Amino acid sequence: MKSKFIPAALLLAVVAGCAATQSSVPAPAATAASAKAIEAHMQFLAADQLAGRETGSKEHEIASLYIATQLQALGLEPAGDNGSYYQRVPLRQARLAQESAKFTLHTDGKNSQLSYPKAFFTGPSLQYTQTDITAPLVFAGYGMVSEEFGLNDYANLDVKGKIVVLLTGRPDSLPSEEAAHLSSQKTRLAAERGAVGIITVHTPAQEKVRPYANSLLYLNTPSMEWLQSDGTPADSFPDLKGGAYVHHEAAAALFAKAPQSLADIFTQLENKQNPVGFELGVSATLSRSSSHEDISSPNVIAVLPGSDPVLKDEYVVVTAHSDHIGYSNDLRNEDKINNGAMDNAAGVSILLETARLFAQLPVKPKRSILFVVVTGEEKGLLGADYFAHFPTRPIDKLVANVNLDMPVLLYPFADMIAFGANHSSLGKVVENAAAKEGIALSADPMPEQAIFTRSDHYTLVKKGVPAVFLMTGFKSQDPKQDGGKIWASFFAKHYHKPSDDIPSLIKDYGAIRYDAGAVFANINFNIALDIANTTQRPYWLKDSFFNGAVGQPYNREAVQ
Repeated sequence: MKSKFIPAALLLAVVAGCAATQSSVPAPAATAASAKAIEAHMQFLAADQLAGRETGSKEHEIASLYIATQLQALGLEPAGDNGSYYQRVPLRQARLAQESAKFTLHTDGKNSQLSYPKAFFTGPSLQYTQTDITAPLVFAGYGMVSEEFGLNDYANLDVKGKIVVLLTGRPDSLPSEEAAHLSSQKTRLAAERGAVGIITVHTPAQEKVRPYANSLLYLNTPSMEWLQSDGTPADSFPDLKGGAYVHHEAAAALFAKAPQSLADIFTQLENKQNPVGFELGVSATLSRSSSHEDISSPNVIAVLPGSDPVLKDEYVVVTAHSDHIGYSNDLRNEDKINNGAMDNAAGVSILLETARLFAQLPVKPKRSILFVVVTGEEKGLLGADYFAHFPTRPIDKLVANVNLDMPVLLYPFADMIAFGANHSSLGKVVENAAAKEGIALSADPMPEQAIFTRSDHYTLVKKGVPAVFLMTGFKSQDPKQDGGKIWASFFAKHYHKPSDDIPSLIKDYGAIRYDAGAVFANINFNIALDIANTTQRPYWLKDSFFNGAVGQPYNREAVQ
């Protein structure tokens, strides 16, 4: 699971008071998922021998081969490129030469250096091996534009040939998921207006959520992006040559000649006001050196053809990501392998078991079921984004996406969260499927985290495809276990750490609940089966922001 930083204190606050229920796990249906099968898949995918399944690594290739052959053994047909189970994703990996990062501020003819990484940090350039840019600075608030929400932080500003200075985050007045969607467009908006660089200012509010120092743990982490047919990185902008993230205290110097001080701006934020942009009256030079390596990594794609003469040409997409983060750089821990048992060996295992349930159906569903196991989720949803741009089936024939990312199988969950369920007709589908297993559907318990916009399904959402992202809820069927506390404990102690492995989790929690994984797979199967057999394709709800903000008109049919 990518970039789902959820502070432990926040988690504990969220789950406080989540009462456990005492209902028992329902008896398995005639066609039911196997806990043993899920256990076997997880034991392989989370093994030390796969070294954390780093995108582009030999070990991730082995994991992908395992997944492909499992789908092949079920009789599913290849749906990748050239009649294979693979869709190879071309990638560029970039690393920053740490000593090369320089930030020079020019004020009234005097030059001052910001220290790296104490005052600022930067990442590598995916476009260039060497970048040097000197330009005036312009403050543009949050750098957001939305006609629907009456936002235009670039109003009356000329940023062509200049470096824009933006606040991290987004206005508190915006709904969280909509705000996250708009915030993801900041780079594009700056580039479209001719900016040559972006400086992002860390704020005191952000410091409380994620301290600046935490980001410094990832200074040596490479950046990665998929490559277009001409060899250039996707979602990158050649004219944006400079970038930096600046500590809120160090950033005050950028406003030394401005009509308002940075302290004034922060006061406006505390008062829930949106700052208006202005010229800063200073300029800066940003420089860095980067090294590049072009590699590839596979998505694994298989299809169960539908039975209806017409609807078989439409597809229900079931996704999970197979990659994780490889080796740890934490010198304090002898165990260096980030096994990713829950993130996301569990999700892939449930997908494989879902595929088995479909393969064993005596009567195939009306629509086809497309299983897409993507790479590069941890690097920025890269495999999913590549598939969304180059789908192996027509994009307008993909009717819905059900995504599996990090189900926490450490307690017998009594409820389920379906992020995005409130945006489309899929909400009722998930509720009905969960009810068949005696599981309740709960509302998003942490909407401020905007999790709907932060996993692989979101790349298809942006193409107009309705989607849900399924997660175990905070209630437990075992009255002796508090599911919410266990879920929060996992995030605090094991998320993106070497201890997200089977032995460590069993040591801390007593068992991996593969039986809960089977319940999850049954629900996942019934969601996809309902979508596949219902004549009307899923649709965005009329009042959903995503009904008009994303994708193509063919998938915007709204309930009246």
